[in-house]
Amino acid sequence: MPPSIELRARQSFALTPRLQQSVRLLQLSSLEFQQELRTALDTNPFLEYDPSAPDENGMPGTPETDTPAAADTLPAAERDPALESPAADAQGESSSAAEDIGGDYGAGDYTSDSFGRGSSRYNGDGEGSDPAEWARMQPTLHEQLHDALRLYRLDERDREAARVVIEALDDDGYLRQDLADLTDVVEFDPPLTEDELTVALRLVQTLDRPGLAARSLSECLALQIDALPADTPGRDAARKIVEQHLDRLARREHAELQKQVGCDAEMLRIACALVRKLDPKPGNSYGRSDENYVVPDVVVRQVRNKWVVTINPAVLPRARIHRMYAELFAQSAGTSRSPLAQQLQEARWLIRNAQQRFDTIQRVAECIVTHQKAFFQYGEIALKPLVLRDVADELGLHESTISRATGNKYMATPRGIFEFKHFFPRELGTESGGTCSAAAVRALLKEMIAAENVRDPLSDVSLAKMLADQGVLVARRTVAKYRRLMKVPPAEMRRQI
Repeated sequence: MPPSIELRARQSFALTPRLQQSVRLLQLSSLEFQQELRTALDTNPFLEYDPSAPDENGMPGTPETDTPAAADTLPAAERDPALESPAADAQGESSSAAEDIGGDYGAGDYTSDSFGRGSSRYNGDGEGSDPAEWARMQPTLHEQLHDALRLYRLDERDREAARVVIEALDDDGYLRQDLADLTDVVEFDPPLTEDELTVALRLVQTLDRPGLAARSLSECLALQIDALPADTPGRDAARKIVEQHLDRLARREHAELQKQVGCDAEMLRIACALVRKLDPKPGNSYGRSDENYVVPDVVVRQVRNKWVVTINPAVLPRARIHRMYAELFAQSAGTSRSPLAQQLQEARWLIRNAQQRFDTIQRVAECIVTHQKAFFQYGEIALKPLVLRDVADELGLHESTISRATGNKYMATPRGIFEFKHFFPRELGTESGGTCSAAAVRALLKEMIAAENVRDPLSDVSLAKMLADQGVLVARRTVAKYRRLMKVPPAEMRRQI
């Protein structure tokens, strides 16, 4: 068959660059969005940082240097139809730079501080204070031990030997290397000996928390027991257990342990409880930065018996169009295809897409709070089943938009900070034909396990039967899965003698 040329017409949808940016900004977390805006402020000359402070309601104020206030107070969709209409957006892309500038180059300014530089009336400090300056940084394990070592009067050789041992410790606080391998770490004449390093090791083990610089788990636990008062009940029996019978303790061979240690059942119970209270990784308590936190996107408060949702002022962007540069470009003979015109258009897109991002997040948060009012009053046990499609249908948005608006977004409530997706538990059936949420089942399991007899803990089968007695039909494997999600060990590991 000879080759031929054929023409076919086909229709397809394609996102414009502006809509692509809107989708990308929506799925970013608050910290990622701040970084995105920070980069835009550094690279786009038509964007400037807005130092104006939020008003008393936490919403952005109207700066005096902006364009008419009436334009700033209009909703984003009213100021720019392109926010709601892809067709209008495509048409707007072909407009000239003069048309882009002539209307509202100052409109759509979100002026709340996203970089932690809010006014003093919000943080209680002086003007320009940075909360990061007051953040406490916890020293690392090596820093803490080096600081403690400075308090000892040692000669240069002994001090260097102790430093070698400290630097050889891993993050758990253990010395995993042989002392013989550390003798040539530093250059000394004559070289450091293994005996000198052994003495330095004993010194390091006394610098801070008991158990540091141990060479094995047994030695780590033994050092912690030695640091206890001599009259501590079960101290001697616990010492024998950690030195010789840790494997039997792990296998819960209590009868054999009692025989090997040579004590009665009550003393063995006290000694085992003492061993379980010891820290097997003492080095983990150091270097824990206080920066492991999330910034909530919305704040939920109860005002006059109503739950009110507001955007967290700390995450709102403080950026606006640079008025002087925009006016100068409007007066110039620049074309719509010039690099400066493209940068001005990108700046306007970023401002408006940021507005749309926070409008969507607030709408989704308000819908979640409306559906989960019982949670804010009674806790986890009152969470109702909820799916993304329910919120999408109610708000008239696509389900993928709701997914992006709930991913990596957090809500600050009187009960704590929760991810948006926490309020979308899956649905489980009940004996009466109704439904309950998986979160409510986990809350029930948590209450049952907390009230169990520690000498005879509840198995997964028993927990499933107890849930069935309350009308919740859950399989044993589902109970086991929820128990693992709550980081609760199985019944045999929870049993205490």
